[in-house]
Amino acid sequence: MVKTIRELGFDDLVQAGLTLNEAKEIEAVLKQTISATNGASFDPVEVWRQIVAQRLLKPSHPHELHQLVYYSIYANWDVSTRGPPLYWFPSLYESRHTNLGRVMEKHGSQLLGTVYKDPIASFGLFQKYTVENPEAYWSILLKELSLQFRDAPKLILDKTEKSRRGGVWLQDSVLNIAECCLLPIRQPRKEDDSVAVIWRDEGCDDSAVNCMTLKELREQVMLVANALDEDPTFSKGDAIAIDMPMTVSAVIIYLAIILAGYVVVSIADSFAVNEIATRLRVSNAKGIFTQDFILRGGRKFPLYSRVVDAAQCKAIVLPAIGNSVGIQLREQDLSWKHFISSVNHLPRKNYYSPVYQPIDSVTNILFSSGTTGDPKAIPWTQLSPIRCAADSWAHIDTQVGDVFCWPTNLGWVMGPILIYSCFLTSATLALYHGSPLGRGFGKFVQDAGVTILGTVPSLVKAWKSTGCMKDLDWTKIKSFTSTGEASNVDDDLWLSSRAFYKPILECCGGTELASSYIMASLQQPQAFGAFSTKSMATGFVILDESGVPYPDDEACVGEVGLFPLYMGATDRLLNADHEEVYFKGMPMYNGMQLRRHGDIIRRTVGSYFVVQGRADDTMNLGGIKTSSVEIERVCDRSDESVSETAAVSVSPGSGGPEQLVIFVVLKKGFETKADELKMKFSRAIHGRLNPLFKVSLVKIVAEFPRTASNKLLRRVLRDQMKRELSVRSRM
Repeated sequence: MVKTIRELGFDDLVQAGLTLNEAKEIEAVLKQTISATNGASFDPVEVWRQIVAQRLLKPSHPHELHQLVYYSIYANWDVSTRGPPLYWFPSLYESRHTNLGRVMEKHGSQLLGTVYKDPIASFGLFQKYTVENPEAYWSILLKELSLQFRDAPKLILDKTEKSRRGGVWLQDSVLNIAECCLLPIRQPRKEDDSVAVIWRDEGCDDSAVNCMTLKELREQVMLVANALDEDPTFSKGDAIAIDMPMTVSAVIIYLAIILAGYVVVSIADSFAVNEIATRLRVSNAKGIFTQDFILRGGRKFPLYSRVVDAAQCKAIVLPAIGNSVGIQLREQDLSWKHFISSVNHLPRKNYYSPVYQPIDSVTNILFSSGTTGDPKAIPWTQLSPIRCAADSWAHIDTQVGDVFCWPTNLGWVMGPILIYSCFLTSATLALYHGSPLGRGFGKFVQDAGVTILGTVPSLVKAWKSTGCMKDLDWTKIKSFTSTGEASNVDDDLWLSSRAFYKPILECCGGTELASSYIMASLQQPQAFGAFSTKSMATGFVILDESGVPYPDDEACVGEVGLFPLYMGATDRLLNADHEEVYFKGMPMYNGMQLRRHGDIIRRTVGSYFVVQGRADDTMNLGGIKTSSVEIERVCDRSDESVSETAAVSVSPGSGGPEQLVIFVVLKKGFETKADELKMKFSRAIHGRLNPLFKVSLVKIVAEFPRTASNKLLRRVLRDQMKRELSVRSRM
């Protein structure tokens, strides 16, 4: 049973791992706060604020102590009347020195008039202003980011084109977004000899980190761009895939493809053969960059062989170790060494004149699962990188001098977001070539001097449960970021405590938005596992079951409806009807048709946001969005006893990542056991869909609930499982 703050005593603190002097310090804060109220009701927020401000809880203290103090302070906290309990608080001095705070201080009085006070007090008003006046906001942001247009935009936003619900942005502008990443044009100026990328290979944990300057990065990108042009396989505008871990080489290839006027096709290195084949087919890729193997935890996993089984298009193969590939290649394929050597005859092989294109030209094709068999092919234009870098600049406060690390992959939206978030704000990109699950990754974070560390909740859970990060120094970190799935409060408590309770900036969005529609802000207090604001220039309402918006200040739960004027969001899909997917059936609001995103969110008292799940049948497993249909398609064929399956994801009552539950209807005459099917489903999903997906539970039922038109009601099954798990948790 959790003790309240009044019950928490000196002996409790010592038993939890404090020295006698440390216990006295915390006890004094607790007593002083309680006595100041003369026995009346005290403010737990102020108690926690004082303990954090005085750094009385240290990263070296056992997690049990952090739990004891935090949960005791907030033991009687009423979420229903006060909103989520807070753990981080901005200071006015720090707020004014953030990117957004500096801009608000410069422009706030001009834009908001006499109601402007300071970046903390006026943040809500300023965010609302950016929604109502996007032209003003984006004109400021374009000057702040590292953008160099060949032809500057004639207009920030044109709303007159009725066929473009999201508006026409940066009209008639021409640029190359990869070139913008490679030029030292920010103020304060980032020089050519500044560090652009820092990295370390798994297994080299005691060696110095590797560094690449901005000039070296630019020369390597231009070398690869020249090699692409020398290859007769490719013509300008062709789609070229990347299926490999997010290494320095992968980043160079990504930028080179775009610099040279081609289109990147993003494929995650964890995908099975048929998933690779689908993405190559849908994108019509003319070639693919890949590795011979993937190295993880000292083991080699085949990658090139999966690519070979997936398609006949040309593969350019990099070695996982050394300078030579460790596998026999097909006749049409090239080793990386052979590919690069094709430019040796050029007098200026490290110089390249970028291919400039209109702002709405496609540069990257990413994929997001829908409720159909094929994943949605989502084209990113040159607007998309601007959006994701702008939100990183405004919400994560990415600045010159920051070292930004986020273990991810180019096949997921966070890979491109990380590239642009670093290079368009002149931060240093930090990459660990290996598994982020172990101590080696944590030591890299320490040795590289990471200041912004991105995570997904399942990673944090693994670090906490294994204790692998014990005694590492993460105190250079100024903030954490988290996305991909629901956060667990206790895991976040552990993570934040590693850096003296620095904020965890939650982000939630989608590939089709190139960013997040709800985020955290350093101008606001933060609560574990919650989002504190709509992102800058983003408007939305929360709809009730009838599609009617709740009032903006009301605590509620419903489906989010985005305002359509969203800079950087898609206006097309390659293999689906964009209008039908994102707008059909959505209600009108203030004269505009809302854009569908599909999330069910809860707005709390105090206007924090918590994501409750998906409105459709898309689920989020380990930070990866997939559809029920994709899972079911694999499971249906995995055993002859299966008549049909229904896959749903359920968030545990205590919070945290979604769990995959598969309901099964057996064919008549079969009596297969659930444990048996769980093993077969897991094997099939790992081999044919994604090895990162884990089946938590298989439940055999007589029949599925359906509508009158025979449509499967997965939501009913999901609600049934939520109730069942809730009962189990109370037993």
